Amino acid sequence: MRKWSALTAVSIGTFMLLVDVTIVTVALPAVSRDLGASLGGLQWVLDGYALALAAVLLASGALADGHGRRKVYLGGTVVFALASLLCAAAPNAGLLIAARFLQGLGGAAMLATTVAILSVAYTGRDRGVAFGVWGAVNGAAAAAGPIAGGLLTEHLGWRWIFLVNLPVSLLAIWFTVRGVTESRGRSDARLDLPGTVTFTLSAAAVTFALIRGGDTGWAAPSTLAAFAVSAVALVAFIVLERRTDHPMLDLHLFAKPSFSVLMLAGLLAQASAFAYLPFTTVWLQQFLGRGPVDAGLLGALPMSAASFVGGAFAGRFLQRVSPRWTIGLGMLLIGAGALLQARLTPSSTGTALIPGLIVVGLGVAAVLPTMASAALATVPHERSGMAGGALNTFRQLGFALGVAVFGSIFANRLESHHAPTDAVNHVVAIAGFVALATGVLVLLVVRAARPAWETQKPATEPVAEPV
Repeated sequence: MRKWSALTAVSIGTFMLLVDVTIVTVALPAVSRDLGASLGGLQWVLDGYALALAAVLLASGALADGHGRRKVYLGGTVVFALASLLCAAAPNAGLLIAARFLQGLGGAAMLATTVAILSVAYTGRDRGVAFGVWGAVNGAAAAAGPIAGGLLTEHLGWRWIFLVNLPVSLLAIWFTVRGVTESRGRSDARLDLPGTVTFTLSAAAVTFALIRGGDTGWAAPSTLAAFAVSAVALVAFIVLERRTDHPMLDLHLFAKPSFSVLMLAGLLAQASAFAYLPFTTVWLQQFLGRGPVDAGLLGALPMSAASFVGGAFAGRFLQRVSPRWTIGLGMLLIGAGALLQARLTPSSTGTALIPGLIVVGLGVAAVLPTMASAALATVPHERSGMAGGALNTFRQLGFALGVAVFGSIFANRLESHHAPTDAVNHVVAIAGFVALATGVLVLLVVRAARPAWETQKPATEPVAEPV
């Protein structure tokens, strides 16, 4: 079974880094109690990881192509493990946030290399098996995160949600050393350092501004300054990417309306389906008195389970339908499910969320797997890796920005109305309307061809979707 060592290494690492997106959600109230973190601080515990993933994902892919995918994957796993240890030992919120950002850098290096590692390691039927197993691991990670986070937080303490990464990282490293051969991509691949720096600065500054605006006001000097820094950095990024011969992101791809809308849909799908979950978790634990395990079961598991089961039963059928309909109608389902959740009353219990979460999960099952193939089908073959990386970047950025926006709305609503139920309803309703508008836009604009794996060479595989 040595031939499956590469799949095992990649699956273990992917499961770990994707679990860490959702495993923290149910631990946020415990982190707040232990470290005295404010709501803004808790938002950064989530956003530090997502921002780092988004900011360096494309750059990590280029680095791996030039210096070796096995080497970058191993390096990313080591960084992830060390950062996890720092997270577990953090004495205050500031150091926890810094360690989460470092953890995201390691996770980006791992995620950026996984598709290429599997593509090189397997051919023919084995490749299909490998990507099928890896896709199932992606879905399982989303379902396992809230439950694992709840169990560890409730019975061992929130620091164990990070300590558990250490033995898992060792397993991933062992299988990588044992079964992954070194490979490289284009010989001219280069790290676009100026593009990476300006993109990271722009994303981090706008996230800071959104969180800061909720704390100190939208007209506060620090908020306005952060928005200005983000805008300047974004302009610099665009100028640099247009002038370099080796851009991190080829901006000419956005000349195609279908590609542009799919990137926007990736960003807004992540925001509208997932970014409000931290605040329903806060409502469940701090206002309803539920424990972390109950919060995980009620606040996220129904969605993850519905997505996993729906994808398993309808996956092949969905790939035969035009992405315009699959993604568009899937986004409408996400919107409808969110609005179903936005009907809480002061007497509601956590079970009131379940029907809406199931509907959102079915929408997620339709949208996320199809979105990757649709994005690849809109670009030339030689840009397929960049397109897949761009989609993952926009999705992680959508989660980070969504948490920042919804956190500000939640805090302002809570302060002005002193009603946690009303604050949750308001946030989830906005997420629902965003999803509905996105679905309509996709139906009107997207004209992607058949899925990428039906139209492109076998060496190009769909990029899996982290939640």
